[in-house]
Parts: sequence; structure tokens; C-alpha cells
Amino acid sequence: MKNIAVIGAGTMGNGIAHVFAQNNYNVHLIDISQDAINKGISTITKNLDRLLAKEKITEATKTQTLNNITSFTSIVEGVKNIDLVVEAATENVDLKLKIFKQLDDVAPQNAILASNTSSISITKIAAATKRPEKVIGMHFMNPVPIMKLVEIIRGYNTSNNVTKTIMELSEKLHKVPVEVNDYPGFVANRILMPMLNEAIETLYNGVAGVYEIDTVMKLGMAHPMGPLQLADFIGLDVCLSILNVMYDGFKNPKYAPCPLLVNMVQAGKLGAKSGEGFYDYSTSKKAEIISKQFQ
Repeated sequence: MKNIAVIGAGTMGNGIAHVFAQNNYNVHLIDISQDAINKGISTITKNLDRLLAKEKITEATKTQTLNNITSFTSIVEGVKNIDLVVEAATENVDLKLKIFKQLDDVAPQNAILASNTSSISITKIAAATKRPEKVIGMHFMNPVPIMKLVEIIRGYNTSNNVTKTIMELSEKLHKVPVEVNDYPGFVANRILMPMLNEAIETLYNGVAGVYEIDTVMKLGMAHPMGPLQLADFIGLDVCLSILNVMYDGFKNPKYAPCPLLVNMVQAGKLGAKSGEGFYDYSTSKKAEIISKQFQ
């Protein structure tokens, strides 16, 4: 396995492309938007420069990594002669089903089709193809170049051989793969998202403020960042989407998103990427200034 296609040049997609390219795989970075591709390549370059400044890589490694990436705005062209596709498009079930149906038609028959989905059923995605045994989840963590974990999600029909191949491939990327079964939220988000939602409920109910909630979890539970800051970092729209998937999948009210989260997403307050969430990012990318509505 040498030729990898990554669909989506956003935060997760460019991170996945970076990791494969730095480990000397040939990477086809695919996005319908040339602007998104340009931003993705720029992000990869900046991240490589950061590693270079810390003397974790050489100039030659940086150059080779970038040379290993070829960009495409067409899925049909981008998946020619590839061994693995990793889809990292927006967390939208209809979009993913559409992409996988197309991939099944145009990708080589022996290619494995993986999704970086953080919550959507791999079994459902696989059902859009005629090769469900070759469909699997590769849920990388953000930021991809730094975080070690990859959740490997087996769909109902995913073969043992494909699972073994992807587990071994993840180890070659210097990641730690963990195999999980296909249930809403898998493991990471099934545990994480209710915690973030409960933090939002705690704020919504007036138990404590943004700073207080995050400080309790950082200093009391040794979390590297507070849950409200983490929700901002992930994207409140993404959090809402994952909670909705789990709520729909389990029909259990404990997964129902907090009304405050719903309202913030509807108002366009999505966290760091929109400039405001629980914190104000208009002057700094760091979560240092609490949003006015929570002051």
C-alpha cells in the first residue's frame, strides 16, 4: 500500500495528508475547492516549518513531504491507481453517502475505502457501496500530526483482512490504532460529547461561568483544556452534529444536545473557526477572552 487519496483539504484532511506524506506515501489531496486545497497546503507547510524550527525534522524531510502531495479538484482523477481512500469531508451523512457511492464507482476495485467520520455509522456508509467488506473507519484525532490515537471502526461487514491491514498501516504512521465496533459515537465521542454537553448544561443552568467550569476541569481533573474551550476548538456545529447522531441512534435523552448549544450554532457562534463561541477569538486564537454574552 503506497498510494493514498485524501478527500477534503480542511483541518482533518490536510492533517491526514501531512501524516501520510511525511511517512513517504504518495498522497492525492482532493477537494472541489482550489482555495481549500491552497489553504490546506499552506497549513501543512506551516506545520512542517514548526517541526523544522524545533529540529524534529530536516529541511530535506520538509521538501520530500510536500513533494509527496499532489492536489486534485476531481474525485475521478484523484483516485486513479490508489490503494486507499480516506474521506475527511464535512460530518454530514448525506454528503458522505454520496461520496462513497461515487468512490465505489470510480476507485480501483481492490482499494480500501475509509472514512474519518467521528460519529456516523460505518455500516451505513458501507451500504452505499458494493464493497462493504472493504469499508472501514479511520478516526484520526485533531491535530492529526500530533495526536497518536486512531480509532479503527469495523462496520458490520468489514473483513478481518481489511481491519488488519488498516491497523498495521496506522502503526506505520507512528500512530496507536484502537479497534472498536460500529455504534453511534464509537468510543471517543460516546464518552467525550456527553461530557462537553454536560459542561454546556452546567453553564446554561447558571451553576457556574465559563472560566469557572473550565478551571475546575483543568485543575481538578488534570484536563489539558476545559470542556468549553475544547468544544470551541472542535467546533460547536460539529459537537451538535455528533450529539444528534448519538441521540438519533440510541433514542436516549442523555444524548440530547443542550438548548444553549443549539441556539449558539443557529446564531453562527461556532467557536474558534467563526471567531466566537464560549470565548472570543477576534483578537487572539487562544481561549483567553470570554464571549460577551457569558461575561
